[in-house]
Amino acid sequence: MEDSILLKQVKSKANTWLSDDYDLETRKKVKDLLEMEDTTELIEAFYKDLEFGTGGLRGIMGVGSNRMNIYTVGAATQGLANYLKKEFAAIPQISVVIGHDCRNNSRLFAEKSADIFSANGIKVYLFPDLRPTPEISYAIRKLGCQSGICITASHNPKEYNGYKAYWSDGAQVIAPHDKNIIAEVNKVSSVKDICFQGNPDLIEMLDHQIDDEYIRDLLSISLSGEAIQRHKDIQIVYTPIHGTGITLIPKALKALGFENIIHVPEQDVTSGDFPTVHSPNPEEAAALKMAVEKAIETGADLVMASDPDADRVGAAVRNEKGEFVLLNGNQTLSIFIYYLITRWKELGRLKGNEYVVKTIVSTELVKNIAKKHGVKMFDCYTGFKWIADVMHQNENKRTYIGGGEESYGFLAEDFVRDKDAVSACMLLAEIAAWAASQNRTVYELLQDIYVEFGYSKEVGVSIVKEGKSGAEEIEALMKNFREKPQKELAGSKVFFIKDFAKLTGTDIAENEQVTLDMPTTSNVLQYFAEDGTKVSIRPSGTEPKIKFYIEIHSKVNSREELAAAEVAAIEKIAEVRKSLGI
Repeated sequence: MEDSILLKQVKSKANTWLSDDYDLETRKKVKDLLEMEDTTELIEAFYKDLEFGTGGLRGIMGVGSNRMNIYTVGAATQGLANYLKKEFAAIPQISVVIGHDCRNNSRLFAEKSADIFSANGIKVYLFPDLRPTPEISYAIRKLGCQSGICITASHNPKEYNGYKAYWSDGAQVIAPHDKNIIAEVNKVSSVKDICFQGNPDLIEMLDHQIDDEYIRDLLSISLSGEAIQRHKDIQIVYTPIHGTGITLIPKALKALGFENIIHVPEQDVTSGDFPTVHSPNPEEAAALKMAVEKAIETGADLVMASDPDADRVGAAVRNEKGEFVLLNGNQTLSIFIYYLITRWKELGRLKGNEYVVKTIVSTELVKNIAKKHGVKMFDCYTGFKWIADVMHQNENKRTYIGGGEESYGFLAEDFVRDKDAVSACMLLAEIAAWAASQNRTVYELLQDIYVEFGYSKEVGVSIVKEGKSGAEEIEALMKNFREKPQKELAGSKVFFIKDFAKLTGTDIAENEQVTLDMPTTSNVLQYFAEDGTKVSIRPSGTEPKIKFYIEIHSKVNSREELAAAEVAAIEKIAEVRKSLGI
């Protein structure tokens, strides 16, 4: 009975897309869906409206209210335009920046959005073709715009596209603007509410000047010019994995002084089909396979890969045996923070008011590094908009050194407010040159960080729970971990619990509670054990998963002790999983 009611509702909604308000191609595709015997695709396309969330839109491309197409993108843009006109009513000319990645339909969605903004009297600065997402953030600030959007689905599969909304500070929107924009988007109830007829006079195509200014500003954060000059011929393999990184990253590396950038020609081809990889995600070893093979073939020292919108970077370096090993996001984060703080100190730039930022599920090694050098560390929620919020709160009060997250995003400059693979690639190459000037590899540098600040191993475990029953299971699991908290983790006593849903921290030994200083609540629970073990638990915000982040710490006195420390950490992680029942 429920299925027949749903199908009736779906068909009714689909039939509204057959009106003359929709273009001929869309009407034809909807008609084909309605005539198909198997109604699965029809239901998926129309059973709900693609929701404009706090991060914007993301979904599979196609016709229908639950798909990414010019009408769902149009409604999002119209809603954002309506909000901008209310919020900035006193400004004579509201302006926005629009950029996009390499995905299929990204240019189409960007141009349609430009038409809609301009039809609403809003000035549009449109990039002429694909650009890294962080450059959109940079351009918003540089041009003094009130907002901006980037058409991208990051590292999602090729069937997806997305829509990221930014505010005047160049950061993704947060409260109160996120909820207010969502309310305006939800008011766009009909395609007739969308102003598609653009005003060309209000659309300005950006030229390469903004690229040049961006790279010039990125060069200003370099800290080891002499090391780069001495090791300018270091061999670096770089791949954009068919994405936007190809437009700027090789150019930026050469501008920094590196002369031996080796390409993976097949992956320099810009394509939303990502033909050489199953998934264009630099977190996955398979995505770096061709680049590592090229490095072995050419004798290169460093491999770097950016994701399709060039805001995250994955890397591989040679170990003590000369074999390539992949660095995870916590390792690159630790290397970046260590290098930046070390060089700032050596150059006499630490004045006592500097800070770094990490997300709560990222490695505590960052805290150890910062503390030793008297640098303040801020913890924030997962998602780079929260790192940007910390930067906003500290504007003109403290000096930003760098910030990042375990999911391969890092930002080394304060004139951008989103994670940046362009600057991260530049920074990683510089670190390789700096290490080489001390007769060390990047791998040895990481080993030495472990020796100085303690060995750390982090593992993520995701448990998939599909459908309505799965969502209920996840909710029950979170409830159980709260009401019956772990007393120990692999034999080590839990001494502190953080519950970000209640914003409370509980000191078990003292039986005291403190209030957690966070901008809002979040469904995350953390256990801290006496031996340094940390476990973070949270439901995924985008997938039917509950996620566990396990972090193990131990003390090592030399590089030679690291192999045994890793074996012990792997064993302890297995014990922790057993403790948690996962």
